[in-house]
Amino acid sequence: MNICLVGSSGGHLAHLHMLEPIWKKNNRFWVTFDKEDAQSLLKGERMYPCYYPTNRNLKALVKNTFLAFKILLKERPDVIISSGAAVAVPFFYIGKLLGSKLIYIEVFDRIDKPTVTGRLVYPITDRFIVQWEEEKKVYPKAICLGSIF
Repeated sequence: MNICLVGSSGGHLAHLHMLEPIWKKNNRFWVTFDKEDAQSLLKGERMYPCYYPTNRNLKALVKNTFLAFKILLKERPDVIISSGAAVAVPFFYIGKLLGSKLIYIEVFDRIDKPTVTGRLVYPITDRFIVQWEEEKKVYPKAICLGSIF
């Protein structure tokens, strides 16, 4: 299986890295910001840098959309996994067009309202995972797996 793990550096990337038992034995690649924490955490991993800042930044969204086409056409992942933030959006929509399965994990610190990224990708995900049972009021089709931490 070929897995794409896409997310902002910092907490989102750390969250995805905690899923190591899921991705470790699979072919994988990462899409994140080319920042010091990402370089350190992903040393030895295949990583594609994406553009930032991404939150409400149209220029970065356009650049990351073209980047998503380029990377996803080359890599053809079976599954795309993200826990946010905005960089996930173009990768999810283009991945959906190309036939990838999409798994989104809503962040731990949002309990009673959606994140912008969660709201945008929820309609197209194959699995939408929340970490609090209360979040199912916001995302009725979500699966609650409890805390990943």
